[in-house]
Amino acid sequence: MRHRLITTCLLWPLLAHAGEVQREIDPDTGIQRIQVEHPGFSLRLLPLTPDYVAAVFAARGLPEDIVAATRRYCTFGTIIRNTGDQSLHYDLRTWRYVTPDGRTHRVKTKSEWLEEWKNRSLAFRWILLHEEQTYQPGDWGQGFTTVPLPAGSRFDLHYSWTQGDETHEDTIEDVRCAPDA
Repeated sequence: MRHRLITTCLLWPLLAHAGEVQREIDPDTGIQRIQVEHPGFSLRLLPLTPDYVAAVFAARGLPEDIVAATRRYCTFGTIIRNTGDQSLHYDLRTWRYVTPDGRTHRVKTKSEWLEEWKNRSLAFRWILLHEEQTYQPGDWGQGFTTVPLPAGSRFDLHYSWTQGDETHEDTIEDVRCAPDA
């Protein structure tokens, strides 16, 4: 009993900030949505099929080569909320995903996409999640986030944010890209 109490006391600071991961699977598509709640921070990942993402970009008149390029990415509708009483800051450039082979990779950011498109005279920016943002209490934002993996891939997402003066890190295991429809 004493060992359990000591272990609990040692692990409590880690457990107090661990996110509660909720997974919801659409029975018709097999797409798994993820919601993570931390004290003061909420993250929702909505996997989007390559056909859906391509249709969104094509409907806005983007060139076919850009539309085709989006099909090679695992894309999520991502929603970040500040549910706390202090400012919240995130930076996607520090987020990493780890594939089943153990390799660590970076998320492709809005700035990287815009750099690719800079000589194309495209004004289409609003749908991509800002790679770095500060939210005040009650604020939230949403947009597409992209990972250069094919449809149906799986990975662990390592993410971080700062709330007030404290930086937090966590991992969502077994994140699933939407299947190719």
